[in-house]
Amino acid sequence: MENLYQKHCEACQLGAPVVTDDEANNLLLSIPAWKKEFHDGVEKLSREFYFIEFKDSFAFTYKIANLSEREQHHPAILTEWGKVKVYWWSHKINGLHLNDFIMAAKTDMIAKLSAKN
Repeated sequence: MENLYQKHCEACQLGAPVVTDDEANNLLLSIPAWKKEFHDGVEKLSREFYFIEFKDSFAFTYKIANLSEREQHHPAILTEWGKVKVYWWSHKINGLHLNDFIMAAKTDMIAKLSAKN
């Protein structure tokens, strides 16, 4: 079976269905460090990543930005000294879509690869 991080986002149209709670809970098994939370009234995936230096936080943010452009799916990112918080959700449907779980898995892979360098 293909891992989430190996998949690509599909164009999300207005009216596309949000993932069900059962689907979301099953998908979360593949990205256990992420949590579902309501933020600004919308259900989103969120995770904090920690770094020693601000430049490392910024470099990680830049990698997520490049990924977002390639996949045409964009998060909210809060970059601080030593920490980056990432929120994934689908703006057009105001909730969670499979794309968000794919991007969370890809974000985890970026973090894993960044830690090795």
